[in-house]
Amino acid sequence: MQQRILKIVENKKLSDDIYRMRLAGDVSAVTAPGQFINIKLKGFFLRRPISICDLEEDELTIIYKIMGRGTAKLSEYEAGEELDVLVGLGNGYSLSESGEEPLLVGGGVGIPPLYLLAKRLVSEGKKVKVLLGFNKAEDMFYVEEFSKLADELVITTADGSYGIKGFVDKPIAGIKHSYIYTCGPEAMLKSVYAASSGSGQFSFEERMGCGFGACMGCSCKTLTGNKRICKEGPVMRKEEILW
Repeated sequence: MQQRILKIVENKKLSDDIYRMRLAGDVSAVTAPGQFINIKLKGFFLRRPISICDLEEDELTIIYKIMGRGTAKLSEYEAGEELDVLVGLGNGYSLSESGEEPLLVGGGVGIPPLYLLAKRLVSEGKKVKVLLGFNKAEDMFYVEEFSKLADELVITTADGSYGIKGFVDKPIAGIKHSYIYTCGPEAMLKSVYAASSGSGQFSFEERMGCGFGACMGCSCKTLTGNKRICKEGPVMRKEEILW
């Protein structure tokens, strides 16, 4: 973990309440897809943890949803302003178990960290399958970006306004894959867990106090004992998860 001052390059609205922010500066502490940053906002005591969507040499991208006062404040920042950011938090995904045809499953704001993961897997020559879930067509984002990487791309919407009607667990059985990576709300993770038969890695969304393991506020039980989602997670192996 490193504390850095990063400059906002872009803070762009992608849909009704979804924004993309690009931040420039020293981001060398980021070592794996699935890690997150923790942003300090003026007037707020707790930082806001947000997953990393993309990474270049001196720039990272986050995609966030307005969920409350903090993220609403974040959406008001403009290019050129600076943010106090903790960089390189969490364990991130391991690529070594992926096999040749990994399946990436994301729902809502659980989708962004899968983008960098997809880029890294494709760079290793893997045939990446991507399954994305949204509530409705108007909520969709980064579909075109994923389509450029994916060997196969499947979209579900809860209301059936685009792609397959229903949730992301529905098509899993029909998609050939060697391994599964997923990120999203707990209810979605549970359904993916039940629908998938092989091994995988599950990234958990959780409210965090410090974001680096000091407060113990985001601990969860696993087969190997208590783990802090911000420190030993947010990525957990499927085999160790206790619901």
